[in-house]
Amino acid sequence: MLLTQTAIPRPEFPRPDWQRTDWLNLNGSWSFGFDPDNKGVAEQWFNGSTTAFPNEITVPFSWVSPLSGIGENVLGTGWYSRTINWIPTQQGGRIFLRFGAVDYHCDVWVNQIHVGRHSGGYGSFEFDVTEAWMRNGDNLLVVRVEDNDEPYQARGKQGYGEIRGIWQTVWLEARPDNYVQRVQFTTHLDGTIEVLGVIHASSEGDAVLSFAFDEGQVKHSLELNLEQGVQHFHTSFQVTEPQLWSPDTPHLYEGMITLESSSEGLGGISSTESSINNIDNIATYFGIRTVGTVKQEGLESRWITLNEKPIFLNGTLDQSFHPTGFFTYPTDEEMRDEIYRLKRLGLNMVRIHIKPEEPRKLYWADKLGMLVMEDMPCFWGTPDDQAKSAYKPEAQETIYRDWNHPSVYSWVMFNETWGLLHETEGASGNDKTFKPETQQWVKEIYEWAKSVDPTRLVEDNSPCRYDHVESDLNTWHFYLNGYELVRDHIEHAVQSTYPGSSWNYIDEHRQSDAPLMNSECGAVWGIEGSAGDSDLAWQYRYMLNEFRRHDKICGFVFTEFKDVTNEFNGYYRIDDSDKDFGYEGFIEGMSLYDLHRPDFVVIDAPPCATVDSGQVVSVPLAVSSFADTYHGKPMELSWELWYDSLGCKTVSSQGIEDVIWNTYGVTKLPQLQVQMPLTDAVAILAIELKDPAYSAIRSAVARNFITFDVRSGVAGGLYTLEGQWLQVAPASSLGKQWDYTWQALNDHKVNGSNRSGNNDGGFFEYDIDISSLTRFNSFGDMDIYLEAGAKLLLAKDQKLIDDPTVDISYMHGRKADPGMNLNSYYMTDAKKHSSTVQVYVDGQPVELLQLPDDPADSRGVLSWHYQQDDRKLDEAGSYGYLQRIRIPSRMMPNIIEKGSFRLKLEVPAGLPEESGGLCLYGRNAGRYPIDILVNYK
Repeated sequence: MLLTQTAIPRPEFPRPDWQRTDWLNLNGSWSFGFDPDNKGVAEQWFNGSTTAFPNEITVPFSWVSPLSGIGENVLGTGWYSRTINWIPTQQGGRIFLRFGAVDYHCDVWVNQIHVGRHSGGYGSFEFDVTEAWMRNGDNLLVVRVEDNDEPYQARGKQGYGEIRGIWQTVWLEARPDNYVQRVQFTTHLDGTIEVLGVIHASSEGDAVLSFAFDEGQVKHSLELNLEQGVQHFHTSFQVTEPQLWSPDTPHLYEGMITLESSSEGLGGISSTESSINNIDNIATYFGIRTVGTVKQEGLESRWITLNEKPIFLNGTLDQSFHPTGFFTYPTDEEMRDEIYRLKRLGLNMVRIHIKPEEPRKLYWADKLGMLVMEDMPCFWGTPDDQAKSAYKPEAQETIYRDWNHPSVYSWVMFNETWGLLHETEGASGNDKTFKPETQQWVKEIYEWAKSVDPTRLVEDNSPCRYDHVESDLNTWHFYLNGYELVRDHIEHAVQSTYPGSSWNYIDEHRQSDAPLMNSECGAVWGIEGSAGDSDLAWQYRYMLNEFRRHDKICGFVFTEFKDVTNEFNGYYRIDDSDKDFGYEGFIEGMSLYDLHRPDFVVIDAPPCATVDSGQVVSVPLAVSSFADTYHGKPMELSWELWYDSLGCKTVSSQGIEDVIWNTYGVTKLPQLQVQMPLTDAVAILAIELKDPAYSAIRSAVARNFITFDVRSGVAGGLYTLEGQWLQVAPASSLGKQWDYTWQALNDHKVNGSNRSGNNDGGFFEYDIDISSLTRFNSFGDMDIYLEAGAKLLLAKDQKLIDDPTVDISYMHGRKADPGMNLNSYYMTDAKKHSSTVQVYVDGQPVELLQLPDDPADSRGVLSWHYQQDDRKLDEAGSYGYLQRIRIPSRMMPNIIEKGSFRLKLEVPAGLPEESGGLCLYGRNAGRYPIDILVNYK
C-alpha cells in the first residue's frame, strides 16, 4: 500500500544538508517476518511470498522498539517486503534506493533482482536500482537484515534498547545520469570556501557546476569536462564580509549546487528533455567556522579555539535515546526540541555518545547553534582482524556523511577502551589488557582520521583508564562525589598535565601540549551502586566551580543530558520534564544557565563550611573568562551575605567591589572578608558579576554562591526571636503510628509513611515540657517552628524495614525502578508528592498544614553538609518547608498551668495515592538549623 508523505512517520527529507526534490519517502507500514531458521534465501523469500511476512512493521523503527509495532528483542534475521509504484518526475536518469541506517547486514532485492549488500549498523548507504526498476508498474522491494550481535559489530550504547533492522528513514531518489555524489566544504575566516567533490558521470561531455548561496549573494561556477565514471573536482570561492558560525551566532549559508551537463551520449532523449534531465540540483548549506587549538603564554597545554578564539566547552553526554523509538526519534520536532533544551541550559556543546547522530538532529544543531562531539560506535568484543576490518569503513561513512555540519567539531574514535582489550592469558576473565599492538592500531586510526579530516579535532579514545595513545584532546573521565575528593582529583589532573607527562597516557606514550578537557563527569558512578535518583544540583555546582578554577581546563562533559532507563542523572527526566536544581533559592534569578556562562565567578571555597557565629571568613575569588566581551571593561562584583531568619530574609552584610580583567583564563580577584551572623543560621554568600551599564536592570554576567552553617554554641541555639525557646529533637517522639517509620541523617530526620494502598494516615506525637519557659512569665503566647515535608515511601525503604538483612545491591544500576536504589531520594521535579498534616495540641486541632512535596535539591544544604560517607547517600539534599504554628490564646492558661502540652502531627486518612506521609527535620538536616522549636514570649 502507498502512504502519502504526510501520513507516515518521519515524513521530512532525512538529509537537509544534501537534499534533492524528486524523492519518495518509504517510511510507514511494511510486511515483516522473522527467519529463525535462516532459510529465507534458500526458499527465495525475496520473490514476495506472502506467507513469509505475516506481520506488519512500522519503518523506520528498530523491530525491538515499541513504535515498530513488533517490540520483540529477537536476535537473528528479519525480512521486510513492500510493493511500490513510483514514477520520478524526471524522465530517464537514475533511481537510487537510500537507507539512513540499518543494523547490521542488509541485503536488498528489487523485483527479485539482488541490487546490493551493506554491512554496518550506523552508516548511510544507497543502491542504484535503475536497471531493476519498472517505471510503469508495481515494484517489489524486499530487504533482509541480519543482526546477531557479533562481537565484531559496532554496537555503541545499545544496552538501553537494541537497534535491530531498519532504524532510519528509507527513501527513493531520482537523479540525472550525471550527478554530484558529494561535496566537502572547508571554510576559512576570511570567507574563502574550498570545495572538494565527486561527480558520477554516465557519459562524457562538457558541464557547468554552479554554486549559489545566501539568496544569490554568493555565486561561483566552474566548467568541467566530464569523463565517464567517477570524477573528483576541487574549487574555491569567496564570501565577502563573512558571517561566522558559532553557538551564539549560528549563521548558515543556505543555497543550491547545480550540475548542468550536455546531452552528448544520451541517445533516445530529445534535446529539450535532455537539457532538463541533465540538471542536478542539490539544496545544501555550510557554516563558516574554524576549529583549532592555541598555546597561551604561561600555560603548558593548549586551549580549544572556535574561530581562532578560546572557548570553554560546557557540554553534556547525550545518549540520544527515546523510550518508544529507542535511538530513532518519533518526530523531527522532538530532535529540534532536544537542541532547544540543551541551549536553554546555557550549554554550547553536546557529546553524542558512542554513535553518530541522525543527520536531521545535526541539522538542528547547525541551525540553532550547538557544537557536537561525535563518537564512533565501538564494538563489544576483542580487537581481532574481523573487528578492525569492520570498524574503519563504518567510521569513514560517518566522516563523509557529516563533513558539512559546522556543529561537528571533533571525532571520538573509541570510548573507554571498549572493544580494545584482550583478556589476560590465564586470568579469571576480569583482567583485561590494552596490548601494545592494539595501541599501535588505535594510533593508526587516529592518524587515518586526521588525514581524512584535518579540519576537526580527533580523539583516539575517551578514557576512563588513563590510556590515551595519541590525541588532539587530552580528555579524561571521572565519577566522584564529595567536595574534597572532586577538588583533589581535578587538582591532580591539572598538575599532571604538561608535555612529556605520563599521566592519562598508557605505557611509553606521553602527553603532548593537547588541550586538557573532561569528557565524562558527575557523581552517578562515584557512589556505591550508582546515585540512583538523587539530587544532582549540589555536586554539580561545586564540580563546575572546580573546573573553572583552573586555567588549563577548557571544557567538560556532564553525564548526562536526560535520564535513561536505569540512569537518573540527567538534567531532565526521560519524558523531557524539568528537574528543579533549586539555585534560585540562593540568588534570585539564578539557574543552571549561570553555571554555563563564558564568564564565571570562581569561589575558592567548599559548598558549605561550619563556622562560628560572628566569625570573619576570608573568601578567595577569581574570574574565569572565555569570551572577550568584557575584557578591559570596568565591572562590578556585587555580594550579599544573607540568611533565612525563620521565614524572614535577613541581610547580614553586603557590598560592591570594582573589578577588571583583560585576558582569557583565570584572573584572581581580591579576597572578600565576610563576618558571619551572630545567630544560628544557614548563611548564603551570593555573588553576582554585573556590567555597570546595566546596573538598573535585574541582570548579571555571572552568578555563584556558597553556604555556611553558622553555629552560636549556645545550648538550644540562638535565633532572632523575642522571648525564650526550647527545642525538641524530631526523633524523640512519644508515639507514632505508620506502616513504616525510620530515621535518617544521623538521626536528625524522622520519616513516617504507609505502604501503597493504605491511606489510613499516621502521626508523630510529642510531650513537650515548657515549664522552664513559663516560670517567670505566666501570660505569654507560644509559637511552634518546625521543618516538615511530605514523605514518599520508596521501594528500598520498605524492603530494608521489612527485612534489614535483604541485599538489594544487585538492583543497583540494573533495574529501571529508581526506588530500589539504596541511594535514591527523588530529586525535585515537576511531579509533586504532597501531604496534609493536621496539627493537634492537647487533642484539639489548631492548624492544617499543606506540604507541597517531598523535595531534594541544592536547597537541602544541611542534608548535604552532614552526609557521613561520600560513597553512600543518606537522603541527601532532602528538605522540608518551614512551618509556624500559633497555639490559640484560649489554650494557653491550661498549658501554662500544666507546664507542658502534647503535640500531635497527623496525616489524615483518605489522601490520594502517592501523597501523604510526613518527615520532620532536625538541627543538622534539611534547610533550617532547628529542631522542633517552641518559642514563648
